[in-house]
Amino acid sequence: MNANQLTTLLKVDYRTVRHHLDILEKNGMLTPVGERYGKLYFPSFELEQNLDYLEEILNKFGIKFKNETRDDDVNEK
Repeated sequence: MNANQLTTLLKVDYRTVRHHLDILEKNGMLTPVGERYGKLYFPSFELEQNLDYLEEILNKFGIKFKNETRDDDVNEK
């Protein structure tokens, strides 16, 4: 998704979305594709390789995380 699509989906201010996208990109969690307004964002390779750690962190905050790419989730469907 691009920043505008995320703004609509999340129902937050565009500047808020841009701010967080910039932070996530700076910290290597997102891979941008394209330029300027139409730039799309995808999870980085590093983030995908460490989804178990992300899940562990989110669980500590009481946030449920479903990793749809894990083999055990696929086998349960």
